[in-house]
Amino acid sequence: MSTKDFIEKDYYKVLGVPKDATEAEIKKAYRKLAREFHPDANKGNAKAEERFKEISEANDVLGDPKKRKEYDEARALFGNGGFRPGPGAGGGSFNFDLGDLFGGAPGGGGAGGFGGGLGDVFGGLFNRGGAGTGTRTQPRRGQDIDTEVTLSFTEAVDGATVPLRMTSQSPCKACSGTGDANGTPRVCPTCVGTGQVSRGGSGSFSLTDPCTDCKGRGLIAENPCDICKGSGRAKSSRTMQVRIPAGVSDGQRIRLRGKGAPGERGGPAGDLYVTVHVHPHPVFGRRGDNLTVTVPVTFAEAALGGEIRVPTLGGPPVTLKLPPGTPNGQTMRARGKGAVRKDGTRGDLLVTVEVAVPKDVTGKARDALEAYREATADEDPRAELFQAAKGA
Repeated sequence: MSTKDFIEKDYYKVLGVPKDATEAEIKKAYRKLAREFHPDANKGNAKAEERFKEISEANDVLGDPKKRKEYDEARALFGNGGFRPGPGAGGGSFNFDLGDLFGGAPGGGGAGGFGGGLGDVFGGLFNRGGAGTGTRTQPRRGQDIDTEVTLSFTEAVDGATVPLRMTSQSPCKACSGTGDANGTPRVCPTCVGTGQVSRGGSGSFSLTDPCTDCKGRGLIAENPCDICKGSGRAKSSRTMQVRIPAGVSDGQRIRLRGKGAPGERGGPAGDLYVTVHVHPHPVFGRRGDNLTVTVPVTFAEAALGGEIRVPTLGGPPVTLKLPPGTPNGQTMRARGKGAVRKDGTRGDLLVTVEVAVPKDVTGKARDALEAYREATADEDPRAELFQAAKGA
């Protein structure tokens, strides 16, 4: 993260919490905003996606006690105008209200009001080399990887461990990640091995950017490796067994922390993002944590009631009681026979009744229906419909 982020971004405002918020309050605010602006809930909404990135960045800082402390110190020192050029100051003199911090009085009007460089004071705060810090290269986080996986309906409901073959940038094996064919790169003279360069006028606070000469590595290969062309990174393929949690839905994007590309110089690995595709099931459907199924019943079962057997996903059938006079399209519930929730419990199986009308009726069945029609000749199921239409 650059110094500019510490200076200009108000992460407390991004999450909508006060500066003295507890860790629990920060976590609660992040989860609420993350659910609201998650890309899965706002597909095609670029503004929501950008807002989600801001929220995640703010949580990465404020949710980590060490990063939060550094951030608060930076904001306290200069993020809200803690120092700026003094009136009448020449060539880099500053007026400070933090004399005790530096062990002396505020700077005067001549060039170079402070004997020590600002890098000596702030170098440790931002994990970058300052004056007198020597040459040191910083660990670099590995890249995030995006991949896709296709699951069966049952695997999505119950969870599955699947092999994923991924291609990513990792330390080049030919040069052991040095970028130099002989394994002896030299320190970059531009950034003196820090991987960063400062920009800004003389006497003013400088912001840092990755060094363009060494591309942030702090090292330059005298004899570039033929495989990685001096970058120290090369494409590599690997197969990883990845656990997809139970209850995922079609199109869902899962983040697996630390499963992305390896970092450099001891830096952490990136994250793996897996987009899940789910094959439809010929019998069952999905509605959140609940499964759905349509079960045909005969007219006699719907009219007189009775018990019906219903299939379940991966388990034995269940028996449901059908009340007399059940209408077509009625939905009943078989509890605990649905998809697995995050807490390990299961949703329900929603059973919709569909009255099956036979195409051909012959013999005794036809005689019985004819007798039924004759017995109910005085009943008109459409009477209320016409009455309502007439009165409207």
